[in-house]
Amino acid sequence: MTDTPQFDRRMLEALVCPVTQAVLSYDAEKQELISKAAHLAFPIRDGIPIMLVSEARQID
Repeated sequence: MTDTPQFDRRMLEALVCPVTQAVLSYDAEKQELISKAAHLAFPIRDGIPIMLVSEARQID
């Protein structure tokens, strides 16, 4: 049985959107950090947020 590392929610306080510098929200179900200002969702892989625009998913 393999446990997926959990995202440290305290890290969210230090991270901002690389596009807009706006605050991010955490979607635990999808394991993503959401930038509502930029309409992007940044993935969290193995507990590490991937803050690259090229890796982000466009959201409405």
